[in-house]
Amino acid sequence: MEMIGGRVKDGTILRLIGKWINVGTIDEGRLLTSDTGVGQGQVISPLLSNIYLHYVLDEWFEQQVKPRLRGEAHEVRFADDFILCFQYKEDAERVLEVLRKRFAKYGLTLHPEKTRLIEFGKQAVQKSERPGGKPPETFDLLGFTHIATRSRRGYFTIHVRTMQKRLKRSLKAVADWCKEHMHDTLEEQRRSLNKKLQGHYEYYGRPTNHRNLWRLYRVVRRIWKENLNRRTRGRTVTWEKFSRIEARYPLVLPRITQAWQK
Repeated sequence: MEMIGGRVKDGTILRLIGKWINVGTIDEGRLLTSDTGVGQGQVISPLLSNIYLHYVLDEWFEQQVKPRLRGEAHEVRFADDFILCFQYKEDAERVLEVLRKRFAKYGLTLHPEKTRLIEFGKQAVQKSERPGGKPPETFDLLGFTHIATRSRRGYFTIHVRTMQKRLKRSLKAVADWCKEHMHDTLEEQRRSLNKKLQGHYEYYGRPTNHRNLWRLYRVVRRIWKENLNRRTRGRTVTWEKFSRIEARYPLVLPRITQAWQK
């Protein structure tokens, strides 16, 4: 609340936020309250998290860390996911050590599995091209795996692909939905599946991710066919028969929705 009070002077708003923090959340019919922090799932949680990290991380990194470094440094953050980029390895090692202490001071911790130092960029690609060189390491951010590579013309570029965990999670959600709505009409199933596919394409439809979009589409087709099989009571839905169903109730094809920025 102290950090919020630095930006918000209206006492009524501050009291309202304080009540919001202490009200708790309902989970499976149970009231859950917390003595520290905001309950997970509260709609105000992302807003307060952004305010908190703005002071704990963003301003600290810009005003206190960057001026003390040997080379360039940049921060990219969305909510509680962030990456710190450094020109020199020694700068990265120093900041990582201090960052843990900084977060601990404010009751935060770095995720042990997601926090790591990697070499990423042009030099990493160049090293990988030498005899015996290993492919550059990748990192995950906001649902995408980021890959340092070269374009078809030989220039350094970054490709993004759907994280495998996210792809599997999306497919599981489709499979669960199909089981739950097995007896819906074909038109209702088609409409809902197309909404799920379109939503996926809108976010993950990047030029370098075309293969994973088609992978999702093919698996969704197979899941739909398998669930139609379950409701036919022994009358197998062959791929030939399923193709006729698709012709009448087509699924939306993969497409690139987020072209490269000029």
